[in-house]
Amino acid sequence: MTGVLNRIDFEDNSYTVKQKAVRNAYKVYDSAGKEVLRTKQKMFKMKEEFPFTDPEGNEVFTVKAEQIMDIAGDYALTDSETREEVAVLKKNFSFLVHSWEVQDRNGMEIATIQSRGKLIGILRGLNELFDMLPHKYTIEDPQDNQIGTIKQSFTLIKDRYEIDLNEGVENKEAILAAAITIDALEGN
Repeated sequence: MTGVLNRIDFEDNSYTVKQKAVRNAYKVYDSAGKEVLRTKQKMFKMKEEFPFTDPEGNEVFTVKAEQIMDIAGDYALTDSETREEVAVLKKNFSFLVHSWEVQDRNGMEIATIQSRGKLIGILRGLNELFDMLPHKYTIEDPQDNQIGTIKQSFTLIKDRYEIDLNEGVENKEAILAAAITIDALEGN
């Protein structure tokens, strides 16, 4: 099964995301350890931007803030070949949890990605030392059924996330892009 972006095969249900230690640069691997995507946040841009490339360095899609001061957290995922908007990531405001909605190009909800653990959220708000605790997220479909998880491994140097999706989940490229964008923008 291929994603909306037919140039990359998103047939796997388990992915590992590794972040470089120095900046917001990421590589995505399938369950066999094969690199699927890579991205790094463009520096010194008026709008947050993340171009995603295949392992050969060909840009396949980009995630970019829709406005310069985008406090609402709206980020468009655009196919680099067709320039069509594939999905939108929208930040939901909440006090103790990070919550993002992934929508298709027509504004229909694909998934919600939400951090788990309100107690951990409180601790992180009180002291930066608790930011070292691993982040965990649930991924739910529009009917509030859990369709996947995102779990950060405990590391001191660089982030590593395991993304596990249920069988039959569609729009995997949007969910993978959302996971990376959330990590970078939330400063995890």
